[in-house]
Amino acid sequence: MALFSEQADVSVRPAVPGDELAIAAAQLAAWRDAHRDTLGEQVLASLDGAMFAERWAVAITSPPSRGHRVLVACEGADVVGFVAVGPIASPDDSPLDAPGGELFALEVAPRSQRAGHGSRLLAAAVDLLRADGADHLQTWVLDGDSARAQFLASAGLGADDAIRTLASGTMPQGTERQVTEHRWSAAI
Repeated sequence: MALFSEQADVSVRPAVPGDELAIAAAQLAAWRDAHRDTLGEQVLASLDGAMFAERWAVAITSPPSRGHRVLVACEGADVVGFVAVGPIASPDDSPLDAPGGELFALEVAPRSQRAGHGSRLLAAAVDLLRADGADHLQTWVLDGDSARAQFLASAGLGADDAIRTLASGTMPQGTERQVTEHRWSAAI
């Protein structure tokens, strides 16, 4: 009788050159799945995967500081998600002196969601931020993203009073579309 494991081969590792295409694909798929109502089909259809991949390649190979990192979640050898973190810039623009960290992005491809990848990515990011001396974490959540809000709340983060409004493209009538984000934070 052969014994086998039903556990998937899953991991989190630092992103390396070559991961940028999978990161961009995961991000675009996740955004198109989660933000259709908020951002609109036109905005989501206009997103350029090659441009996203180029920006992720720079983030991986030339981060703005040693505290900025990109990690990927893998199923076997396949990249299925990612997280990008870094220090919160201090008032004197010396980010490594900042006591907090920011979660800039955390996305898992829709086909791989609900498998623990997001939790593993967040835990690894928090470990790195703590090692850099961060004592709290913050991130921004788009209005209407109830799945992200639930995920963050289950990880111990909560919304505070900070709100920001961002432009997200031009609507067919020529008016600018704006979206609102709320800051979520927690002590780490």
